[in-house]
Amino acid sequence: MSKPEPARYGTTNWQSYNDALKRRGSLLVWLDRDMDWLAPKAGKSGRPPVS
Repeated sequence: MSKPEPARYGTTNWQSYNDALKRRGSLLVWLDRDMDWLAPKAGKSGRPPVS
């Protein structure tokens, strides 16, 4: 049995869509320049292997 196709949604009323985005507001992410990055070095770039 195959997977069903995911639903595709298309915007037909762009004016309403843009107005809704403006009403939603903005999301800002503030990063501190002095923040320390504590992630350990893995030695390789990319996705880690899954075990």
